Amino acid sequence: MLPYVGRVPQLDIPQLDLVDETFVVADPGTLASIIHEVDRWRRWWPDLRLSVFEDRAERGIRWNVAGALSGSSLSGSMEVWLEPFGDGVIVHYFLRADFLRASQSTRPAFPSRRAVREIHGWQRRTKRIFWSLKDEVEEGRPAGEPRSPDTDGV
Repeated sequence: MLPYVGRVPQLDIPQLDLVDETFVVADPGTLASIIHEVDRWRRWWPDLRLSVFEDRAERGIRWNVAGALSGSSLSGSMEVWLEPFGDGVIVHYFLRADFLRASQSTRPAFPSRRAVREIHGWQRRTKRIFWSLKDEVEEGRPAGEPRSPDTDGV
């Protein structure tokens, strides 16, 4: 999970562009119901204000995002896309946002070195969120074994 930090104006690439993927051996519907729990969003991303702009049911959710990172405001979008694969689901995570200047909430600000460190911390926290979710829904399943109906659910 490598961040892109900066802006290429002609390509309109966001300053913060995080991407992650985690494979979870679980029923897609079970995972979707967990991803849709608003209380989890608050625990997983307490510094972000999320508003759903596309509820994709068993395929995931897309949000508008506002909040703070490294003392700077940010604005953008976030998505958790659930892709059925084999006997489980690939959980794709995307966070695309720009840092905003305090004086002008619509003008991007280039992040500092501290912000880059914060972004790396954000990446680690994101990975812990999805590994924890994986541990929760795969509990009791021996590693390397396929999913079975009696191990689905939480």
